Amino acid sequence: MPTPPKEARSCDGALARAFDFLGKRWNGVIIGTLAHGPAGFAELKRAIGGISDSVLSDRLTELTAAGLLAREVSPGPPLSVSYRLTGNGENLSPVLEQLAQWASANLPEKSCRERR
Repeated sequence: MPTPPKEARSCDGALARAFDFLGKRWNGVIIGTLAHGPAGFAELKRAIGGISDSVLSDRLTELTAAGLLAREVSPGPPLSVSYRLTGNGENLSPVLEQLAQWASANLPEKSCRERR
């Protein structure tokens, strides 16, 4: 009796989009850092370490355009800009927490500053 043909595997399109976006260097780390509350540019740069000003600026712009972050300007003086997670960004927090727990249990430890 012939073996029935196997169904071709296919990629989960939604999962591929998620990893394409969150897998882009620093995006997930920025979202995870802002899960602890709003932060300004300099505070984020210190917290993340190893990210250049231009890349951080680009990622913040991209995450804001995607609706995951909100950019808030306080007129001052001095003028102050901070970033916070939107509702959509907050919805990612449990997923990122689970991913961090998995990494903690299954991957060699490496500090944020060693990511360079």
